[in-house]
Amino acid sequence: MKEKMLSLKRWAVLGATDKSDKYGYKIFKILVNNGYDVYPVNPKIKAIGGVKVYPTLLEIPQSIDVVDFVVNPSIGEKLIHQVSQLGIKNIWLQPGARSVEIDRLAEEFDMNVVKDCVLAALT
Repeated sequence: MKEKMLSLKRWAVLGATDKSDKYGYKIFKILVNNGYDVYPVNPKIKAIGGVKVYPTLLEIPQSIDVVDFVVNPSIGEKLIHQVSQLGIKNIWLQPGARSVEIDRLAEEFDMNVVKDCVLAALT
């Protein structure tokens, strides 16, 4: 499943940030540097290095292949409903973004799930 998701090129990063010491930034950058079309999502910031940041998944103007969760599980548990609403079937859960409830909802919504660090997968 990991290789399949990594072959898909349009990703949203939930919890992307402009703080270069945070994983939300590092994951955004490694995806961009590896040729992915990346749509950062964070309601608290407007841009990362000139790239528009979307306040919600629902506002991204493109269809998304994979949603990478880099958020606290309590936030992810709410956002997975938006992922399902958009018909997105692939989610990538970073360490620290996982919970039993997210697992349950992903199974209920018939989603493909990878639990790994995308930084390790792409380096």
